Amino acid sequence: MKKLQPHLMVGEGDVAECVLIPGDPKRVELMAEHLTQAKKVGENRQFVTVTGWYKDMRVSIVSSGIGVPAMLITLEELYKLGCKKLIRVGTTGALKKNIQLGDLVIATATVRTDGGTLAYAPAGYPAVADWRVVKALVEVCTAKRVKFHEGIVWTNDAYYAESAQDAKKWEEMNVLSVEMESSALFVFSSIKRTMAGSILVVDGNLALERKKSEVLEGQAAYDPLVLERIHVATDCALDALYVINVQERRYESH
Repeated sequence: MKKLQPHLMVGEGDVAECVLIPGDPKRVELMAEHLTQAKKVGENRQFVTVTGWYKDMRVSIVSSGIGVPAMLITLEELYKLGCKKLIRVGTTGALKKNIQLGDLVIATATVRTDGGTLAYAPAGYPAVADWRVVKALVEVCTAKRVKFHEGIVWTNDAYYAESAQDAKKWEEMNVLSVEMESSALFVFSSIKRTMAGSILVVDGNLALERKKSEVLEGQAAYDPLVLERIHVATDCALDALYVINVQERRYESH
């Protein structure tokens, strides 16, 4: 009888080596439109897992839910199942006035003001994306002529406590945007020697005091532009993973 991970509720063989990680479980179905032979292999709490194919590359899409603690649970269980290349495809609030709704942000590193990663590494330990993933994402976005910004983002736990003053402080240090999960991904992956990166869709701007607003009952949770750019970010992330896999095969053949 197959043993299942206690939170993701998936077991050996259910997930691929390459994984995309959105936060919202509803986003898994949207992103799975980019795969062929996509099959839901697990669903429990906020964790939804779909596995399929992109070209000749097996890929899983796994939602983490909101925040660093949930992301760390996701990463621990994926690591036990052999996942080695992970890209977060999420949303982020811009901290600079020139970054517009729908722009993409490729995170090179994060400012750690979360609490969860402190259980894994002291405050001085850097949260850095894998350079190979960053390079692949930049190359793919450039080739597709997709508007993106590359740099440091801020990972924070307290969504409703973020202020315009916070935005100004980090913007002055050239931090591009704020989100809630990437520090966990970068710290964990550095420690475990897996490859990780984040590509994020801007859905608000703290520098302009524009955060997500309440929505009317029955209204879509995402702005149509943000929704369209989530598909663009998914496409870029999949192509980046494919580029990395092709490069690895070429290296191994020499």
